[in-house]
Amino acid sequence: MTDPNRLTLFYSPQTRATGARALLEELGAPYDLHVLNMKSGEQREPAYLAINPLGKVPAIRYRDALVTEQVAITIYLADLFPQAGLTPALNDPLRGPYLRWIAYYGSSFEPAVVDRFMQREAAPIAMSPYADYDTMLGALEAQLANGPYLLGDRFTAADVLWGMAFNWTMTFGLVPKKDVFVRYAERIMSRPVFQRVSAADTEMAAAHAAKA
Repeated sequence: MTDPNRLTLFYSPQTRATGARALLEELGAPYDLHVLNMKSGEQREPAYLAINPLGKVPAIRYRDALVTEQVAITIYLADLFPQAGLTPALNDPLRGPYLRWIAYYGSSFEPAVVDRFMQREAAPIAMSPYADYDTMLGALEAQLANGPYLLGDRFTAADVLWGMAFNWTMTFGLVPKKDVFVRYAERIMSRPVFQRVSAADTEMAAAHAAKA
């Protein structure tokens, strides 16, 4: 019989879903992987498009709830397992800043990074979701300077999201390797959970490539 308290994570290695898996591990949450081989296009097949019409991972299912979008998944999972202490409570003064910086990832950081990668000219500041690239990144640099974590001394689910983001974007040269970003990414990626998930991802990605 299926355990109703176990989540299903729709997953492919070395993607945005890696952060969701790391978060589940940090939370100590019970979950199963539904693995998609994106190298062979399984994310574009009708069965998965019924889960997420965009054909993107991660997605999670918990009981009757289906959640897509990395930002939503981060908030949802941390709230679902508050005993792990990775989310400020609703009456915690850090709750607002916590939500601010999680939302900032999807609304400002990713659009800016994609524009930079595609070498597209940013929209006029009045229309751009992130003002301009340097301003967007400068706000993050100023926040992380208060470290060691995004919200100062407290490690939260937001750090799982941002640690992965900085590690990935600096690896591909989309974000400059400023000291504050490098130290932050190294601090998050050196956690045992990230080491385990990264090793598992490397093995799974190699297996997928062999089947593609």
